[in-house]
Amino acid sequence: MNQKTLREQLTPKNTVLGVQFLFVAFGATVLVPLLVGIDPAVALFTAGVGTLIFHLITKGQVPVFLGSSFAFIAPIIEATKLFGWPGTLSGIIAVGLVYGIMSALIKIRGIKFIERLFPAVVVGPVIMIIGLSLASAAVDMAKNSWTLATVTLITAIIVVIFGKKMIKLIPVFIAIAVGYIVAIFMGKVDFSAVQNAGWFTLPEFTVPEFSWQAILYMIPVAIAPIIEHVGDIYAIGGVCDKNFIEKPGLHRTMLGDGIATAVAGMFGGVPNTTYSEVTGAIALTKVTNPFILRIAAITAIVFAFVGKISGFLKTIPTAVLGGIMLLLFGMIASIGIKTLIDSKTNLSETRNQVIVSVVLTVGIGGAIIQYGNFSLAGIGLAATVGIILNLILPQTKKEE
Repeated sequence: MNQKTLREQLTPKNTVLGVQFLFVAFGATVLVPLLVGIDPAVALFTAGVGTLIFHLITKGQVPVFLGSSFAFIAPIIEATKLFGWPGTLSGIIAVGLVYGIMSALIKIRGIKFIERLFPAVVVGPVIMIIGLSLASAAVDMAKNSWTLATVTLITAIIVVIFGKKMIKLIPVFIAIAVGYIVAIFMGKVDFSAVQNAGWFTLPEFTVPEFSWQAILYMIPVAIAPIIEHVGDIYAIGGVCDKNFIEKPGLHRTMLGDGIATAVAGMFGGVPNTTYSEVTGAIALTKVTNPFILRIAAITAIVFAFVGKISGFLKTIPTAVLGGIMLLLFGMIASIGIKTLIDSKTNLSETRNQVIVSVVLTVGIGGAIIQYGNFSLAGIGLAATVGIILNLILPQTKKEE
């Protein structure tokens, strides 16, 4: 983009629109780091940088914003317990590299290869495990104040069901805001983090530490986000009436997402993913100019260095976050069910029943495989088992 074009696009109107799109993604982007226990400013920074990287790799053609991925909340929490946060970061970087490998395979073999390797019968139950595996954590957080958790939960449900236009796109943001205000009146908000924070501060970046165990634990979790990415690119293409699968190409969008995730891990951030709520906002506003999403990314980076924002986010009571989690993780599980329904997976087929059953029991039951320093457990083990079963179990002629 030459200087004249940049000057023409960087208008007050476009700037306001860019900040608005960040507002849509803000609640979800900062919620993930709050739930896994890291500085939300880091997530804002890596989301902004990741979005700019994505736009660079896709030649600035696709209007998307990359934010924190909910699919990795459960595995990050468990991996941090097992391998520490620096070790977990090496697993996040490896996930980004897996995206890169998938990008190359898509370029060489086409999208049908991915659909064959990761069919709905595998992806559906894996997504269900991602949501259900943290159900107890959501309840434990809500226990701190059932009143606050209930207020937050009810607000989120009302916004999701009855919200109109832009309001419906930010249920997390509105629910946390309402829960936070109620918490203030109940005297459950400690403002010391805001008071002690400076206006300009560096995000709490973390240097990764190499851990084979964490890498092997996190890599299989990438299955669900990879499939989600394909769906998101189809969705934004439909909104813009363009075929982004062909141009700039799914291999480029997948690579952009992967490098953004790897870079996030290098700085101590959570994995990134294309945000469907931003796609919804684009569909609502009819604003399809990718440059505006780059303004949103730059705004996120600027916000990351405003210490008062990070301090404020840290004052959100645990019960308020718990109330959101009660809905969020259940909805993630329901997306897994929807995946099976939308794909018309025939669960009357014994083969499909076996795959879904084993994946669910392995993932939720806490199965683990250990050999020396090597271990594979939880969602990663369940996903691996599902892929293997899908490849080795014979299909009926109808399924083929």
